[in-house]
Amino acid sequence: MNLVLIIQIILGICLVYFTIIWLKDLIKNKNKLNDGNLLLSGVIGFVTNFFDTLGIGSYAPTTMLLKLTKYVKNDKLLPGTLTIACSIPVLTEAFLYINTVKVEAATLLLLIIAAAVGSFLGSKFISRIDEKKIQVMMGFALIITAILMCLSNTGVLASLGNGNVAVGLTGWKLFIGILGNFILGALMTAGIGLYAPCMAMVYLLGLSPLVAFPIMMASCAVLMPVASREFIKDGNYNRNATIGITIGGILGVFVAVTLVKSMSLTLLTWLVIIVLIYTAITMLMQGFKKEA
Repeated sequence: MNLVLIIQIILGICLVYFTIIWLKDLIKNKNKLNDGNLLLSGVIGFVTNFFDTLGIGSYAPTTMLLKLTKYVKNDKLLPGTLTIACSIPVLTEAFLYINTVKVEAATLLLLIIAAAVGSFLGSKFISRIDEKKIQVMMGFALIITAILMCLSNTGVLASLGNGNVAVGLTGWKLFIGILGNFILGALMTAGIGLYAPCMAMVYLLGLSPLVAFPIMMASCAVLMPVASREFIKDGNYNRNATIGITIGGILGVFVAVTLVKSMSLTLLTWLVIIVLIYTAITMLMQGFKKEA
């Protein structure tokens, strides 16, 4: 069977599974859906997923905008809100963009599974810690994300793949890849996006830049619905925000794919990095501040 078709089937299963458990929770808690402005969350979803499709990422910018607009007042709900709200838009991106897969099947599938298992266990941990710890973890996560965005914007990450020709991993390199993606899957539930660190990892392991994209995209698309289960079960997310961001996010993805052929994002990325650092410092100050 064609590997692209296998990936699309996996993505389809994840989409159906996620949609069912999410909608069941929304229907069950329909009286709690008035906490926030749907139009505002829709705009946030459109903007962040539009630029995610173009390569900036959605996790950190969504965190930033939810904090700046005070949309999610309890920071304990941020990890779940991010994971759930971005699931369908990222799955949509994966369906639209994964049309050629040049990586070996075993490498791709094992790294995807590792990321999903990591996110499942990570969500169990994140869902059970208090708001102060969430603020500290996400503050550091945003700083790490800002550093990775700097490395990406200056071409450092891309340079790691220069000269790489391998399309699969074996032996100890495969083990490191599986372990690395497991850890990155867990960290994504704390707010550290998987794209940039996964790119750096596969380049350092010798994989060709041609095979990095499907590993990164498919890993994110599969791990997010898996991680969402725990947040949905515990109710640790802002339901209203996830509805708006999902709808706006899907629209943002389609607009980016169909209308934008090229766009210079260098200046915008630097602006995002600056605001991310400000948001990170704010969250760290809140997290370390002692209760009166």
